[in-house]
Amino acid sequence: MGSVKAAKSMVKRRICRRRFGALFAAALVAAVVALVVFSDLFAQDPNASSQLNTLRPVRDASEPTETGQSPNKEDLATVTSDQELDAGNSEPNQDFHGTKPAAGEGGTATAVPAQGERSTGESGLVPYTRCTPGTGTTICDLSNQRYDICELCGDARTIGHSSTVMYVPQPRASKGEEWSVPAQSRKSLPWIKKVTVKSLNASQLEPSCTSRHSIPAIVFALGGFTGNIWHDVSDVLLPLFLTVHQFDRDVQLLVTNNQPWFIKKYSAIFHRLTKHEIIDFDADKQVRCYPHVIVGLRSHRDFGIDPNAGIHNYTMLDFRLFVRESYGLPASEVDIPYRADKDDPERKPRIILIERGKTRRFMNAPEVLQGLDWFGFEVVKADPRIDSNLDEFVRLVDSCDAIMGVHGAGLTNMVFLRSGAVLVHIVPYGIEFMADGFYGAPARDMGLRHVQYSISPDESTLLEKYGWNHTVIKDPEAIRNSGWEKVGEFYMSAQDVVLNMTRFGSSLLKAIELIM
Repeated sequence: MGSVKAAKSMVKRRICRRRFGALFAAALVAAVVALVVFSDLFAQDPNASSQLNTLRPVRDASEPTETGQSPNKEDLATVTSDQELDAGNSEPNQDFHGTKPAAGEGGTATAVPAQGERSTGESGLVPYTRCTPGTGTTICDLSNQRYDICELCGDARTIGHSSTVMYVPQPRASKGEEWSVPAQSRKSLPWIKKVTVKSLNASQLEPSCTSRHSIPAIVFALGGFTGNIWHDVSDVLLPLFLTVHQFDRDVQLLVTNNQPWFIKKYSAIFHRLTKHEIIDFDADKQVRCYPHVIVGLRSHRDFGIDPNAGIHNYTMLDFRLFVRESYGLPASEVDIPYRADKDDPERKPRIILIERGKTRRFMNAPEVLQGLDWFGFEVVKADPRIDSNLDEFVRLVDSCDAIMGVHGAGLTNMVFLRSGAVLVHIVPYGIEFMADGFYGAPARDMGLRHVQYSISPDESTLLEKYGWNHTVIKDPEAIRNSGWEKVGEFYMSAQDVVLNMTRFGSSLLKAIELIM
């Protein structure tokens, strides 16, 4: 424990210096204020002393806050799997089950009224340019390995109850075309309902419009792996941002595989995506006519954005700021809480500890909490599966300087942190190859700091189960080469963590240094 004690002693000395510095600064400011006041008094008429009771008190001007660190633009590490089924945040909030769509025309789903003013552009908004019909171009692109997408410019007509979107080209082609599109960002999922897109030829009659709209529309699917926050963000919310944000809320969303609990849970984000009613596409009996329809959602990679892959050059930093705008959290220039409240010498760095319910749990949780306190953290315990009021939970995360947890979906809540906050990422044995791609690189790309700690075999419950000579312990690469199912079976689903706080101490020290 000697090295850890020395590290802690150094941290204490830094905190003491900081507190002394704060007290000294306060005294200095008070002295300057007094000097200014009395100088001003004595510079007045000799009789001014009788006017002392009419003088207003002098207030200190607020110090400008420090900006967060620039995000690291390293490329997202390649991972071998496109999925991470996870126990943390795996169940949707029970309050959201069974929510019925709001009443409205043609089987409309949850209504999202207009909210507030237009975006200020803080999250990288690029103005929408009305699309114009092309000539000789195919309206559907099925070439991307992640998603299919169709973009119809001109006369597009949605027929929700038959899951069809029709395009009426001008002039009509001699031969019509038809595509079947899974309208989510993971086109490989067989249970996602597909939307039929048809380009009519000269002999085909178009259906008559029952309602006409002057705004664009997006047709997309829920379902898939939603109910797990990592997939909620990676598969739906992030692709929605990439596809929809360009329209500055003046767009209509038509949802197939509708899940009202999802729209209710993330209603703040949907408010920032559209100011119009959200339509339950599967129940819609109308023929809606739009000048521009996109079927499907764009996606670059798991929980990530490639700024060079789209015309708007969005980044993960743009996405995190967009999410923070959605929940009314402090603007990007506001520093992390520990540094923003410089005048409180008693303040400790605040870390939110994400607890897990079934797998990859802390088996020595009391020792972990004691260790965090010993290093000078104020600890906030959170279980995202239980802390289900998302509007309150995001403010809890925003009030912290760091988030810590074992590799799993709950760490996705780092999207609610401020710029320069720290992700303390504990990686279970055997999955280090995927850790940076799922959480490390996204954190850096969002302007956060990342501290990764990979546990040793003797910190894993797998050692007690299998022993040193089992392939699971001595050759994780062989398990990895045997396929994703084996990785999930052993390292993701059957492993818990006994954290060695002495060994882990250097990672905590690094996190504190990044916060300070």
